[in-house]
Amino acid sequence: MSEPDDDDVRMEEARPGVFVLTIDRPARRNALNLAIKDRIAEIIDELDVQPAARVIVLTGGPDVFAAGTDVAEMAALTPTEHTIQVTDRMFTAIRRCETPVIAAVEGYALGGGCELAMSCDLIIAGDSSRFGQPEIRVGVMPGAGGTQRMLRTLGKYRALRLLLTGEQITAEEAYASGLVSEVTADGAALTRALELAGSIADMPPLAVRAILEVVDAGADAPLETALLLERKAFQLLFDSQDQKEGMYAFLEKRPPEFRGT
Repeated sequence: MSEPDDDDVRMEEARPGVFVLTIDRPARRNALNLAIKDRIAEIIDELDVQPAARVIVLTGGPDVFAAGTDVAEMAALTPTEHTIQVTDRMFTAIRRCETPVIAAVEGYALGGGCELAMSCDLIIAGDSSRFGQPEIRVGVMPGAGGTQRMLRTLGKYRALRLLLTGEQITAEEAYASGLVSEVTADGAALTRALELAGSIADMPPLAVRAILEVVDAGADAPLETALLLERKAFQLLFDSQDQKEGMYAFLEKRPPEFRGT
């Protein structure tokens, strides 16, 4: 296993409540080794239990988000080592994170990098960025959500074309397919992601988390079950102070002050 290098993953608070995680391993095109995955998982877990953390933005460099998993490190791993080292820990941490996570993608998001972006709640992509799952070209397949997220987002026939050939798609193609939330000019993905993060950070935290919960839980549930989940979450928010504040602020024509209670 690689030794951790704190410089490979940087964290900063861009504005109150908005935290930015930057993968910075340009010599290896931001390849995701186990140390980087573990560090991101640790930071996500730490931030998710902090009430002050409202949104997390995950980004890479100007030319590459993450070109994939570190093949040099993975080549000799056995199935048992994958299990013992919990090589999917980062993806699980992001999937379970109750704080919104936005991916700001410039350049290549391939293999594990594409799966990392797809683990997030929103994806903002620079115009020249490219997405793909090329694992089949090195004798394996996506193992951190690539097949299932692409299936659910792109549909079977478009997903299999990418998964079985390892081909890449452009940001515009990804947007047209529903794989990314928004396409920006090159170099502007992080700026736009921070704008969205700021808007979300100003919203009532309990409502934000409730929306994330019902969208994720309802995606694979029958419609009637999903509608019930939504209704119950909606009703529970009427026990919050933020609901009272939001509605009375609206009636009084003043900006609301949400406190997450």
